Amino acid sequence: MEQNNAKQPSPTDLQKRMDQIPDVWKKCPICGAMIYKKRLDQFQECPECHYGFRLGAQERIALLCDDFEPINQELRAPAKFHDSNYLAKLARAREITGLNEGILTGIGTIAGHRTAIGVMDWRFIMGSLGTATGELLARLFETATKHQLPVVIFTASGGARMQEGIESLMQMAKVSEAVAEHSRAGLVYISYLCDPTTGGVTASFAMQGDLLLSEPHALIGFAGRRVIERTIQQVPPKDFQRSETLLQHGFLDAIVPRREMVSTLGQILAIHEGGGWHD
Repeated sequence: MEQNNAKQPSPTDLQKRMDQIPDVWKKCPICGAMIYKKRLDQFQECPECHYGFRLGAQERIALLCDDFEPINQELRAPAKFHDSNYLAKLARAREITGLNEGILTGIGTIAGHRTAIGVMDWRFIMGSLGTATGELLARLFETATKHQLPVVIFTASGGARMQEGIESLMQMAKVSEAVAEHSRAGLVYISYLCDPTTGGVTASFAMQGDLLLSEPHALIGFAGRRVIERTIQQVPPKDFQRSETLLQHGFLDAIVPRREMVSTLGQILAIHEGGGWHD
């Protein structure tokens, strides 16, 4: 019998070959479809199930409006929280996102309507809610109240930022009070929940909108799936904590795919037209 004396590639050689293969495919985490990346346009939606792959704050703004004016972006986490590990995480997050904090806030026009806009960025320590994040949100609502503007917030967060201790949790109450003041002024707040929206963000301002919208298949909840499984000693269904389940049980007003985002928000804002933004 003829023997094959060809040298077999080592695991290292195989890994090098894999690294040289162009990164041209993307797997949908919901339906499992393998998507040729060139099929994905600026909306970054799965063509099979319409799941929206996660966007950075600037990418979201680019889809939403072209005249966005950032405000208060100089704010940063207070120095008293800066231990060495946290400093490294903050530096890395700022490098990745181009932001000082986990949310981009400002004033822009959505379908012809001047609006106060906040977009949380999941890349910034998983969009966690820290003291500066809460301050940015509170100031955005205060600016909107002063200038009689509607507010649209896109949430994407893993919850409160534990590196900042109890003061991160206090942001839930601070932002909620700013939301209440905005509501007492008779102004509309639209909360648009993206994947994922969890923890203290869900337990506060994310669910306090006059209208609660979400993208298809977004993960929305308070406690994590494993925590709930251990607590109730049951395995929740596969679609547990997904936007479709929340809509079915009355926790959302509508599921709005990205391609319909601007037109849907424009229709809602037209009903609540009023106020103006001045430098």
